[in-house]
Amino acid sequence: MTPAHNRPVRLGVQIAPQHATYEKIRATATELEGLGVDILFNWDHFYPLSGEPDGPHFESWTMLAALAEQTSRVELGALVNCNSYRNANLQADMARTIDHISAKGTGTGRFIFGTGSGWFEKDYDAYGYEFGTVGTRLDALAASLPIIEARWAKLNPPPTRDIPVLIGGGGEKKTLGIVAKHADIWHSFSDPATLERKLGILAEHGSRVGRDTSEIEISTELRGRTHAQADELHALGTTLFTIGISGPAYDLAHVRDWLAWRDAKNS
Repeated sequence: MTPAHNRPVRLGVQIAPQHATYEKIRATATELEGLGVDILFNWDHFYPLSGEPDGPHFESWTMLAALAEQTSRVELGALVNCNSYRNANLQADMARTIDHISAKGTGTGRFIFGTGSGWFEKDYDAYGYEFGTVGTRLDALAASLPIIEARWAKLNPPPTRDIPVLIGGGGEKKTLGIVAKHADIWHSFSDPATLERKLGILAEHGSRVGRDTSEIEISTELRGRTHAQADELHALGTTLFTIGISGPAYDLAHVRDWLAWRDAKNS
């Protein structure tokens, strides 16, 4: 990975797959790519996280495959995949397949494997997965990632590139240890003071596993942030910023505002 001081600022937009038709989601993805966003994300849940709890909602991975075929420039992935919902080898194969779908015409895929341990109990209960505890779910994520990486090395054809691994979460004992060992991108919701402290903890985990964590791209959610706060986060090393939008309207006004901020930072 490129050191933080040499990376451009990027903007990712999470299109929440809720309270909208697929046609609206598809049109929104087209508009966002045209506006110049860098990454399109969705999320890996089975029910809405806001609004009507049983309102319209679509599944993550099948949608990502469709978006990979629809788009031509943006990277894409889940923010984040729930490790508990699919066998680790299957996750690797699905990721490889979307990587190839997204490589049409270029030979290089655009898929980002965003993953996490899972947290939304309603998903687990309704779909028959064991919820367990925060600890057991994190242990499962730690066990799955080496299997996923090993499967990528065995698949025929292999991925078109080293698929970037994004890990979401801010737990200091387990999550950041997993990030230090496996992640190309670390995503959190940290404010500047929290991010500064956790970057120090991440570096400590890195030293224990022999990893220079400055190689890891830092990603932070912009929800509720001002430009001044984003400037602080950027000064601490954040180069990927994300903003979420939800159906039914998918208002893009904030996206346009943050794109202008991104462009100013990169000028």
